[in-house]
Amino acid sequence: MSRFETLIDGPDGRARLWSDAVASAEALMAELEREVDWQTEFIRMFGKTYEVPRKVAWHGDAGAVYRYAGVTHEPAPWFPALERLRDLVSERAAAPFNSVLLNRYRDGKDHMGWHRDNERELGEQPVIASVSLGVERRFEFRHVTTKERVSCRLPAGSVLVMDGPLQAMWQHRLPREPKVTEPRINLTFRYVLSRRTS
Repeated sequence: MSRFETLIDGPDGRARLWSDAVASAEALMAELEREVDWQTEFIRMFGKTYEVPRKVAWHGDAGAVYRYAGVTHEPAPWFPALERLRDLVSERAAAPFNSVLLNRYRDGKDHMGWHRDNERELGEQPVIASVSLGVERRFEFRHVTTKERVSCRLPAGSVLVMDGPLQAMWQHRLPREPKVTEPRINLTFRYVLSRRTS
């Protein structure tokens, strides 16, 4: 039985963490290292192009196209390890998922800045289930109006579920940890709403 902790629970959203929820996390990470076609991304901000400080991949159902930071992601197909994880997190979150964003952080210099997963194709109150593999890293939330902060550690094999209006009311990030020298893989499962084409 994995340990359970409620990080945020109120009218502005909910975040719940299950530690040690994923069995054989080390073997699973090694499989993902081999099977995933990791990509280097570039984003354009304020007229300049920047390399994203992590490797990325996008998998899911056909048609689960996802766009963020000006980048459009066409899904690569599911493979067995991802399907098993999808089924596990769907049970924890009591929600279906049709896609997953994978981020590979090479060490503590790779990071993710403050953001919200509030893109239109995720709907008004998206359920996001996040799986962590590899080295433990710090994860932080920041309320958009009160600036309250909540911090936690995400160990290998943990599952973090965010739901309710959390993506509207809280930002989150994975900050730099320069002393960390080992890699981490994070998988965030989502349900992308189909978009009509004109």
